[in-house]
Amino acid sequence: MDISSILQGGYQHPLSRSWQGRRQLTKSMFMYPIFITDDPNASVIIPTLPGQRRWGVNKLEEFLTPLVQKGLKSVILFGVPLNCEKDERGTPADDQNGPVILAIKKLRSLFPSLYIACDVCLCEYTSHGHCGVLFADGTIDTEPSVDRIADVAVSYAVAGAHCVAPSDMMDGRIKAIKRKLIDEGYGNKCTLMSYSAKFASSLYGPFRDAAGSAPSFGDRKCYQLPPSAKGLARRAIQRDTAEGADIIMVKPAMPYLDIIADAAQLAPDHPLACYQVSGEFAMVHAGAAAGVYELKTMAFESVESMVRAGATLILSYFTPDFLDWLEA
Repeated sequence: MDISSILQGGYQHPLSRSWQGRRQLTKSMFMYPIFITDDPNASVIIPTLPGQRRWGVNKLEEFLTPLVQKGLKSVILFGVPLNCEKDERGTPADDQNGPVILAIKKLRSLFPSLYIACDVCLCEYTSHGHCGVLFADGTIDTEPSVDRIADVAVSYAVAGAHCVAPSDMMDGRIKAIKRKLIDEGYGNKCTLMSYSAKFASSLYGPFRDAAGSAPSFGDRKCYQLPPSAKGLARRAIQRDTAEGADIIMVKPAMPYLDIIADAAQLAPDHPLACYQVSGEFAMVHAGAAAGVYELKTMAFESVESMVRAGATLILSYFTPDFLDWLEA
């Protein structure tokens, strides 16, 4: 054989195999999505998301203390209001006594070093279940939607969130949020993470079950990206970087590794997040339960594909598992 043909000598040992990656997985690369409900004492199993629960603010200390001790660095909060009165504008989204704002304050007090991000959207709080304000015919009214989303983001920043992450996919919301953060004195105090390339995916089912955010009519295909829309995703990434996003996100992750790679090329100086969504997490668990593969091995393979594509931050329900698995 030619000298250039021999590659196996470079990865014949476990340590030298680990050197072949351009970036190594670390605990700080994982952000844990947490569902916060308005029952302060809740600890409710989510059947479609193995091992995940809806939590009340009074349960957060008991739940998160061991994870923080294991090295949990960041969380992203999703509000799950079950007892509030929803309306067409999503008024409960920034209720000062609502679950998200109470959870921000509680976590800032309990865990001063924990990085707290907040998903910013209206769908959990609107009577119609869509991510914005609607015209009478049921279509999105963009301008008031963006204004309302920006107000919610600022409310979370004022409450103490380190990061706001709008997931609504309304046009222009990054610029509007950045402007309001600056005007309210939080432009240099709160990170803006954009769900820049969020696709209309079939993989959100368990999340909508967990968050109670399914639309009451129609779907979200008019504002989430079509799965085949590589060009639209690239344009959205470029738009959001120009409008002031501090972090770019691609969602879902594994079916869109090419988009993650595109984002790494289009925004090389930005941190790049991806969301291993509820359906991806459930699929990995289902395959393991069926004996197709070993859970830990496949979980590693899935997230390593994201890192290989260029991700520097991974939002994943596997985060507690990786806090244990990365000890070794």
